[in-house]
Order: sequence, then structure tokens, then C-alpha cells
Amino acid sequence: MERTSTPYLTLDPEIEAAIRADRAAGRMHPHAFDDANVTRREAKPHDEATLARPAFARDIEKILNVPAYNRYADKTQVFSFVENDDICRRGLHVQLVSRVARGIGSLLGLNCELIEAIALGHDVGHTPFGHAGERYLSQCYHERTGRYFNHNVHSVRVLDRLYRRNISLQTLDGVLCHNGEFAQQVLRVGDTADFAALDGLVEACTADERAIKRLRPSTLEGCVVRVADMIAYVGKDRYDAIDMGVVPSLDVFDSDVIGRDNARIINNLTVDIVNNSYGTDRIALSEAVFQDLKRAKRQNYELIYSREGFANGAGNVVEEMFEELYARLLDDLERGDERSPVFRHHVSNLAARSLSVKPADYLAGEPNQIVVDYLASMTDSYFMALYAHLFPRSGRRVFARGYCADLEEGRAR
Repeated sequence: MERTSTPYLTLDPEIEAAIRADRAAGRMHPHAFDDANVTRREAKPHDEATLARPAFARDIEKILNVPAYNRYADKTQVFSFVENDDICRRGLHVQLVSRVARGIGSLLGLNCELIEAIALGHDVGHTPFGHAGERYLSQCYHERTGRYFNHNVHSVRVLDRLYRRNISLQTLDGVLCHNGEFAQQVLRVGDTADFAALDGLVEACTADERAIKRLRPSTLEGCVVRVADMIAYVGKDRYDAIDMGVVPSLDVFDSDVIGRDNARIINNLTVDIVNNSYGTDRIALSEAVFQDLKRAKRQNYELIYSREGFANGAGNVVEEMFEELYARLLDDLERGDERSPVFRHHVSNLAARSLSVKPADYLAGEPNQIVVDYLASMTDSYFMALYAHLFPRSGRRVFARGYCADLEEGRAR
């Protein structure tokens, strides 16, 4: 329980009345994205919107059926190397982001199918082992190419290039610009008007590590997903940290407005966003709530994320394992060793499931990018299994804390 009882905020009565009137009249937000304006890279008759399958419903279905979506289930959200079905994995995280974002979007009268598509696809390019894995992979890539890896940029590559499902510009823009690590009090829409502009942003983020901080979603729906990404994890990660013994209780966190627990954080941030954004051309937080959100994120970083879910120095071991796997797979690729997993698993599976990627064309690309594609696609357990297969004599092993570890500890005593 909280040391003090932070109240649940409520909608401004005038705004609540206006929302009810809008719903009764069937009115949307004046800046809601219109399905009729959807833009796709290719004009395929099969992708034209119908009453049964509207524009962004198609994107949702495409994303749900991309092979990379399946791998959300075994990718770290915060805590790695623990067998515990109660700990949030990335698959649950994207569902929570979708739920929070659609709740805000519905109140504001935005396009909730576009919101859902962005939310479900926003992390499909994420590495194993969460943000620690993202850092390790970027280091390997940068040392060899001078370029950078970012999971949001790679999510666009997965949906737009590797699996080529003809996802809309609006969904891809929201995925690219979702990065909730950068809190802003006011989110104003950007101006990514076509695929040439999107491709330019993707390249800029790969070439310049500062470019990612300048990204702005080009729809209000994308702005909502961006802030919902923060809302969805700030409170939820605290409960996982308690379950993992990283923090003793919610009492270690401070709050003046948004609360310490997940329910208040979701409610109070949602209400504040609607109160400050309804009918406008931006998504905004009040000053008091924004400052409290920044404090909440800072405390999460200090008390939870600084450990990145790695216990007993495991982070250093995983970093070394990333480097070894990267180097080995790159060497196999450059030597053309078709017995290697990079050929037998990655290239062959991608060609079989992408619908359009041809092995010869893909292999003609930059070798480091191919290795990055493969490593980023891995789940935590696949990464560990592949490392053990390729380096059977290595002393580097990290074993997950099993379901019965506490029972075994009790037996030992």
C-alpha cells in the first residue's frame, strides 16, 4: 500500500460532457487520421480498404501474422534469466501499450485502429534481453560499420523490408517515432508525408545516434502511442521489481500527483492527457503531472532499470556473448559457410516466410546488416541455445532462475 493516498484524477466536467456529446453525434477529433488518406508503398488491389477490412484493420492483421510477432513472447521486457510466468514479457507489454493508447484515443475521438496497429508493431524489431541487448548489439554493429542499431528503427525494417507486408506509412511512422524513453510535456505532430521522408529518417537514425531524439510522430495517434508506451511500463515494471526482490515495496517510490501504483498511474496520466489535449492539435500533459512522470521514470531507472534484470554480473557475460556470436556469424557469412545457422536458420526462414525476399538478393546486401537482422530476431532462449551450440566449450553460461529455485533453496537449508 502507498504511504499516502494519492487521489484518482477525474475528467474536467465540461470536457466529459463534450466527449459524451461527440460520441452521441458520432463526431471524431478534428485531427483524427482519416482512413481514406492511408498511404502504402505499393498500390495493391488486395490492400484496398473494404467495409469488412478497413485500412488499419488490415495493418493490425498483417502485424499479428508476421513471424516476428510470435517472438514477443520470449523476449525480455525488463527482467532476464528468470522462469516466471508472472513477470511481464515483451508480448504483454505491447498489449498493455495498445490498451492504454486505445483508452486515450477513444476519449479523444482518434482513430483507434491506427493506434492499435502502431502499438502492436512498435517493438517487433526489439533484441533479446531488452534494452541491454539493444546496447550490446549496437556496440557490435557500430564498431564494425560506424552505424547504430535502435529497436524502433529496426521494427520498421522488419515490417517494411524483411517481411514486406505493405504496411501503411502512418503505422510505420508511428512505430519509428514511438520511442518512449524521451519524455516530453507536449507532443506536436511531425511532417513525414511520404515514404521518401520515412526512408530518410530511418537512414538518419542509423547514421547519427542523435537523430532518434528528433523524431516526431506525424499523426496524433502516433503521439498517443508514444506517451502510452511510458504509461504502460512505469507502474507495471514496479510490480515485477517487487516480485523479483529488486525493491521491497511501492513505498520506495515518491509521487505528488500520478501515484505510485499501476492503477493510479494509468488513470491519472490518461485523465490528465485528455484534460489537456481534447480538441487540440497536440498531446499534452499538465506541468505538475509531467514533472511527476519524469520523477517516476527517474526513480524506476535508479531502482530498477540500472540493473536491467541482470543479477550477479550476468550483464557482462551476455555482452561478451553478443560479441562472440556476432563475430562468428559474420565470419560464417563472409566465408559463405552454408552449414552455419545464419544460412540454415535465418536466411532460409526469412526467404520462406517473407513472401518476397529472395536469398540471393538478400545475401548480396551488407553482411553486418544480415547479422544484425538475425541477432535482433532472436528470443532470449534462442540466443542462449545458439551460443551453447556454437561455443560448446565456452565457460560463458547464464542459467535462468527456475520455477522451483525457492523450493530447492528451502530443501538445501
